[in-house]
Amino acid sequence: MKTSGTHFSSDRRRFNAWLLAGLASGLCTGIARSQPPWVRRLKVAALQMEPKLADAQANLAQAEQLIRAAQKAGAQWIVLPEMFTTAAAFHPDMLAAIQPIDGAAMQMMQRLARSGGNVIGGSYLASRNGDVYNSFMLVFPDGHSVRHDKDQPTYWENCYYRGGDDDGVLATPIGGVGAALCWELIRSRTMRRLRDRVQLVLGSSCWWTLSDDVDADHPFRSANLEMLQQAPVRCARMLGVPVVHASHAGPFQGFFSPDLADLPYDSVYLGETMIVDADGSVLARRDATQGAGIVVAEIELPLQARPTMEIPEAFWMPEQMPEAWKAAWQRWLDSGAYYYGAVTLPYVRTGTVEEFVPQYML
Repeated sequence: MKTSGTHFSSDRRRFNAWLLAGLASGLCTGIARSQPPWVRRLKVAALQMEPKLADAQANLAQAEQLIRAAQKAGAQWIVLPEMFTTAAAFHPDMLAAIQPIDGAAMQMMQRLARSGGNVIGGSYLASRNGDVYNSFMLVFPDGHSVRHDKDQPTYWENCYYRGGDDDGVLATPIGGVGAALCWELIRSRTMRRLRDRVQLVLGSSCWWTLSDDVDADHPFRSANLEMLQQAPVRCARMLGVPVVHASHAGPFQGFFSPDLADLPYDSVYLGETMIVDADGSVLARRDATQGAGIVVAEIELPLQARPTMEIPEAFWMPEQMPEAWKAAWQRWLDSGAYYYGAVTLPYVRTGTVEEFVPQYML
């Protein structure tokens, strides 16, 4: 795992910052993976946004407003939705919304974590070393951070970033904390790499549904919503730890794919922001109809994780996941990666949008 600033000192300023965050009565020396002073209870918040697709400035303003609301509610750890600066769809405007990993999103989280004495986490499309990742950054009151890059993009997300290779276990003063983004929550390998290694999971999603022109009663709609509603609960049961899950809600207007860039894909994000206890009990929840807002709850970190649900052998965990979606996910790994190499990377490196020629025409 690649992290920045994983060593903790015991200087007075940092000590006070952790006290404000409610993390510990003192700090361990050396690497954060060493045994920390234990925190039994933690007040956490998950944020639900109604994003403006690819409008980083508007989304950052909304995120800051919600973070301040969570701070006012007394939350010590605060989690933002996946890709909170952009949300996700296939749309030409997505390119311009990609930002450096240390850009405006990171600076906003650092500023608010420092002023509020909170730990703040969220993912965004972040350029780093000539590539783009969906990076979940967990930022601490002293300004240092740890990172997880989503392992594989979903569908059109492949057009805008590449997958990471870390294990998703973040070193923090309370011990190992897992990070899982959207469909990482429904893959069995995610549960295996986190099991027995974390005291808490921070999840965030940008989970959309079928396009608006598909029948409202299509069975895939209910299957998709069930997958999302069950994901944080099943994660908690499989790992035996609490899960804090932030998500997006509201409509968006995109396009179907790079090859069908004139075919609209207008849809909605499904919400389901929630905080789940270690036994899978939902402590707080916000559905899509409730729009933007926060959920806050106090969680108990187990002294020892006690999973109550087995991790399936199958790659995809939800039984109701349509076979067509599994095949489409696999196809997008290559087709989206082609667009990423042909259009996104040249834009990140030069600021120029290359004309896209579909792969089948070459």
